[in-house]
Amino acid sequence: MMKAEFVNPFLTSMTNVLTTMAQIESKPGKPTVKKTSTASGAVTGIIGMAGEQLKGSFAVSFSEPVIFAITKRMLGEEVSSVNETVIDMVGELTNMATGGAKALLAEQGFEFDMAVPVMISGKDHRIEHSSNGPTIVLPFNTEYGDFFIEVSFIPAA
Repeated sequence: MMKAEFVNPFLTSMTNVLTTMAQIESKPGKPTVKKTSTASGAVTGIIGMAGEQLKGSFAVSFSEPVIFAITKRMLGEEVSSVNETVIDMVGELTNMATGGAKALLAEQGFEFDMAVPVMISGKDHRIEHSSNGPTIVLPFNTEYGDFFIEVSFIPAA
């Protein structure tokens, strides 16, 4: 099982990104171990991370109302479908959240290299993490609906 001190930097970073960049407050729910690869949201960004101690990936999956609200608040652009602007926004949010988590993890002695995020969208799309370890899902609630972060890491070989 992944330790909370490893998952919490992703939770903290995602919350900080949304508060500072989009002025959207988010409240984390109860973490669970994910049993399937089906995404909980309509559009997902996933990024691989590898270090000497651990390797794996981080994903963030947004419901349409949440990512549309974030896009409007950050870009001033009204969107009503998952288009190129929305997909780019998910990639940027994935990068920002991972970068923030990477900095917090470095303070604990974990150093990582980050890959380029991959964005996936569509009904019931699948999220394939780069590690075969357990995936922890943390649901978040906002005034616009829900989004979900997933963290999956295993010891590096």
